[in-house]
Formats: sequence, C-alpha cells, structure tokens
Amino acid sequence: MEYVYASLLLHHAGKEITEDNVKKILSAVGISVDEARVKALVAALKEVDIDEAIKAATIPTVAPVAPATAPAEEKPKEEVKKEEKEEKKEVSEEELAEGLSALFG
Repeated sequence: MEYVYASLLLHHAGKEITEDNVKKILSAVGISVDEARVKALVAALKEVDIDEAIKAATIPTVAPVAPATAPAEEKPKEEVKKEEKEEKKEVSEEELAEGLSALFG
C-alpha cells in the first residue's frame, strides 16, 4: 500500500513516477524498499492515467435505513454504537479497495 501512496504523492507533486523517486520517498519515511515491488508498480502505472482513474473511482453511498414498523428488541446504547462503528469501518475498507483497484484497471 505504501508503494501506491508514494506514487500518488509523486503524481500530486507533479513529479515523474520513477523507480528512483519511489525509492526516495519510501526510504525517507523509513520503509525498507523491495526492488521487485517498485519495478512492478512503476511498470503498471506507465499505462495508467492517474487523473482519469481518480475521477472514475466511484464511492458507493449507503442508503439510510428506514426505522422498523414493529418495535424491535432494545439493545444497550454501547452495543448499538459498537455495531455502527463496525459497519462504518467495513464500508470505508470496501470504498478504499474499489478506488485502488481502479488505478490498476
């Protein structure tokens, strides 16, 4: 993931996404660089228009849940909050996966 982040930083800064530039960013933040992963990333991104991939990435929206007509069993507030947080986390991970998959077509 950090390799993709490095390439996005380079793109945002208007710099060319090269093996050396990706290595510099990763090394600067203390990440040990895997040469094969860097080469694969740079090769994969040569054919990708990152601006178009970002524009094409869709973020699915979650439809609001309608209240139940029959009174449901009441859950303690702590339990409800915990379930809501878990649902939000799942959605955000799915969104992230979809957005990144668009980069690699």
